Amino acid sequence: MATVPVLDASGKKVGDRELPAEIFDAKVSVPLMHQVVVAGLASLRAGTHSTKTRGEVSGGGRKPWRQKGTGRARQGSIRAPQWTGGGIVHGPRPRSHELRVNKKMKRGALRSALTDALRSGKLMVVDELTFDEPKTRRAAELLEALGAVGRVLVVLPGPTEGAVEKSFRNIPFVKVAYASSLGTYDVLAADRVLFTQAALDVLEGRGDAVAAEGPRAEGRLEGTEAAVTDRGAATEIASSGDQADGGEG
Repeated sequence: MATVPVLDASGKKVGDRELPAEIFDAKVSVPLMHQVVVAGLASLRAGTHSTKTRGEVSGGGRKPWRQKGTGRARQGSIRAPQWTGGGIVHGPRPRSHELRVNKKMKRGALRSALTDALRSGKLMVVDELTFDEPKTRRAAELLEALGAVGRVLVVLPGPTEGAVEKSFRNIPFVKVAYASSLGTYDVLAADRVLFTQAALDVLEGRGDAVAAEGPRAEGRLEGTEAAVTDRGAATEIASSGDQADGGEG
């Protein structure tokens, strides 16, 4: 089982944290990550680009000149594709760019990305991030103390930490993500991936994943299988308890 040093807000090591092998020591599949990233980016495309054919442009109802006797090439309409202002041949039409990727592929790609982040040394863990009020300057100083340079991905346990998220989101090249909806592309595109210990708890399925899960946009990559399994187990335990209470009554 791999370990990663845990730092405080000043960049000093306060301990070590063991990382689960099923998430951070998985097989790195580059083709799988590529397929999931392409599918995720394709789902963000609106697909509303459109052009008009010769049957949709206005005008051109009359034949411009007679068929024979003018010495010019025969023409049937001034809205034919070879005319200026005419229709477009084989132009783009509104369509969906969505690519089908199942949950197992998304989870496998995320495990590959997290494993690659750990092996490449860009994974960092901070003990906790606490802000009484949004302070962008303090957030920038914290990143400098931790040595997090370049494109930084800050992973929080959930949207409940509003002051922390607001402190980081105004810094250029810094993106804030939630552990329950972490995407493969975000991990791969970052030069540094900064987790809090609470975010790792949610990622591993030991934290309150239900409370930490924020709204997901359509096409956003799924969270880890561990968190989903933990939520399912908690539901089964709760339902079992309700049945037991009903039996006693």
